[in-house]
Amino acid sequence: MSNEVIILGAGIGGLTLALSLHQAGIPCRVYEAVPELKPLGVGINLLPHAVRELTELGLLEALDKVGVRTKEAVFFTEHGQLVFREAAGQHAGYDWPQFSIHRGDLQTVLYEETLKRLGPDSVVCGRRCTHVEQDAEGVTVHFADGAPPVRGAVAVGCDGIHSALRKQLYPGEGAPRYSGVNMWRGTARWKPFLSGGSMVRAGWLSVGKMVIYPIRDNIDTEGNQLVNWVAEIHAPQPAMRDWSRAGRLEDFLPAFADWHFDWLDVPALILASDTILEYPMVDQDPLPRWTHGRLTLLGDAAHPMVPRGSNGAGQAIIDARFLAGALKKQGVGTAALDDYDRVRVKDTTDVVLTNRSNPPDAILREVFERSGGKRFERVDDVVPVAELQAISDNYKRVAGYDPAALKARASFL
Repeated sequence: MSNEVIILGAGIGGLTLALSLHQAGIPCRVYEAVPELKPLGVGINLLPHAVRELTELGLLEALDKVGVRTKEAVFFTEHGQLVFREAAGQHAGYDWPQFSIHRGDLQTVLYEETLKRLGPDSVVCGRRCTHVEQDAEGVTVHFADGAPPVRGAVAVGCDGIHSALRKQLYPGEGAPRYSGVNMWRGTARWKPFLSGGSMVRAGWLSVGKMVIYPIRDNIDTEGNQLVNWVAEIHAPQPAMRDWSRAGRLEDFLPAFADWHFDWLDVPALILASDTILEYPMVDQDPLPRWTHGRLTLLGDAAHPMVPRGSNGAGQAIIDARFLAGALKKQGVGTAALDDYDRVRVKDTTDVVLTNRSNPPDAILREVFERSGGKRFERVDDVVPVAELQAISDNYKRVAGYDPAALKARASFL
């Protein structure tokens, strides 16, 4: 019987799983639907719990070459008034940094390292999975366009929010759930602002909210950074669900036209962007289980979440490391997949639901609602700073990066 783990999807979760299985001495191969992997996407954040896992894989030096170490998380009103500030990563006492990074840069690091460590045939592109069969001995993965099926011991669906394996396991689930918020995203060459490593959240959804942070340092001779931004506005009707749809300035720029702050000119940043994309903010209701015999799900295929906690990629990385650890300890079979299911379904369900109701940017919601969107002299007169700190600390506990707990936790592998 083959002991090979079949990984469906060469995104962040799938490639992290491949590297982790290799570290654990377990054979695997990745099958990716697109004919060629290209560095797509925009900025993401890697919180300390995810960076710990990538550090254990020996990738810290590679991340430093392409990402920006985040120094602080800082929150402002739509008037540019400071609401809350806290240090991030090692600046906050963690043993590991936090990174702001281009998703494509992270995927490239993982992909190149997978080919280097596992061999040039470890990732097979142009193989779109249609369905997977299982029996007492293993799994048979079937692909589109007449590609031959492959056999393995187990199959892991790492194929994103439109996962073929998830659709097979839950055929009646329906389309991703629209949150009522539409997003526009872009990147611009810009001089460093605030600390040069600040992750900014500003405004609120009722009037317009922005998330802004640098994802590449020193991109030219003038010392500019590549700065990632996300504009979010309540939109009652679901937008077209095309994840590569070009965004139109007139649909969102008016909400931010007056955001000329002493620390950043927001409309100028938006207008300096080469390309603007539009995305609906979506997730799915948590599943009761991901594992069905020799089949399981991972990352966005398992738990797509609204991007309000900087935690989607991080949870996929945690999934991959936990699953590799379970397979190492219990062997490649159903017992390990069941253990993975028992722990990670609960943990990620808590994150998905907290991202909907009380993510870190709930700090902005509380200040906006209690101030009525008006200027104020002191934030403590609106919301006690201790209450804002409690929102942040609670999210760290739910998401698995409370500083003391993260330091004390044993390695998954």
